[in-house]
Amino acid sequence: MLLTADTVLTGTELLRPGWLEIASDRVVAVGAGAPPAQADRNLGAATVVPGFVDTHLHGGGGGNFSAATDDETARAVALHRAHGSTTLVASLVTAGPEDLLRQVSGLARQVRAGLIDGIHLEGPWLSTLRCGAHQPVLMRDPDPGEIGRVLDAGEGTVRMVTIAPERDGALAAIAQLVNAGVVAAVGHTEATYDQTRAAIDAGATVGTHLFNAMRPIDRREPGPAVALTEDSRVTVEMIVDGVHVAPAIYRHITQTVGPERLSLITDAMAATGMSDGVYRLGPLDIDVVAGVARVAGTDTIAGSTATMEQVFRLAVAHCGLPRDDALSLAVRQACVNPARALGLPAAGLAAGARADLVVLDHDLAVTAVMRAGEWVVTPGAAHTV
Repeated sequence: MLLTADTVLTGTELLRPGWLEIASDRVVAVGAGAPPAQADRNLGAATVVPGFVDTHLHGGGGGNFSAATDDETARAVALHRAHGSTTLVASLVTAGPEDLLRQVSGLARQVRAGLIDGIHLEGPWLSTLRCGAHQPVLMRDPDPGEIGRVLDAGEGTVRMVTIAPERDGALAAIAQLVNAGVVAAVGHTEATYDQTRAAIDAGATVGTHLFNAMRPIDRREPGPAVALTEDSRVTVEMIVDGVHVAPAIYRHITQTVGPERLSLITDAMAATGMSDGVYRLGPLDIDVVAGVARVAGTDTIAGSTATMEQVFRLAVAHCGLPRDDALSLAVRQACVNPARALGLPAAGLAAGARADLVVLDHDLAVTAVMRAGEWVVTPGAAHTV
């Protein structure tokens, strides 16, 4: 299959016009200018980007990953794939020991089936002072035996674990995770600057949704955000949904860490793509009003209702760069950086890469999606999901 478009962003280059040759589930060749043969499909005045890589989300389309059932996961996956996320790492909130093992085992089977691309444990080894939409009563200190059992249940599918560095045993837990090939992330934490530095030195390489559910910056105690952003070994997540952080914060952190160290995520929950109402995030009831999710009866934000399509569009609008530069930056942040940070197959439109791509119109709305060489949303088809 030979595709052409007015603009193609590969993850490293902007091609205008550009073309891609795809065979089976792989990109065979990419180039600028006239294609080597007559195109099978001319996408015209469109922008083609690599498929989005969302490494932190809890559900969508009414489906909740914590249920760990095929039906709920399939609903969430269908919603997010239709909005351009071709790689999805399912996040689990804090749960009791037996529930956690059940959830990880269920999602691991779905990873092996190709429904999702990995598991992220956002808990239970977090700070009760920065619990967010997690149940404090279920939070606990990391135990090497429990970590081992969870990783065994995952059978190599657990990609990332978020941990609060100040908990007893946290540094040993980080080392245990890293030695098992799992990415350790710092988040939901009251850690000091020095405690965060120690976690990074122990092997932590990701900052979970920077600024949210962590000790704020103080002039005398910089806290985790400064420690995470100043260290070149760390990639920081950010939820650029218009709710979690102000546009100026996103611009400032992008300028601080550079184009390679920020990953856009959705932190999406079951209500994504749905109407306002009452939903679940793990064991908690969540009220969604005007598209903003909060723990029922509180002002605590409980994930987002954003898709990567929305996050990508907001990143382009708010980064403060000319459009072409903004597009190139957003592609790195939404595709390349998250894949690299979690050790996933490289995201990008290059020879040998999996044929994952998103077609965007002038307003950066998704008009078509391809995953592994198959159209999830076909060009010209109604985008109804």
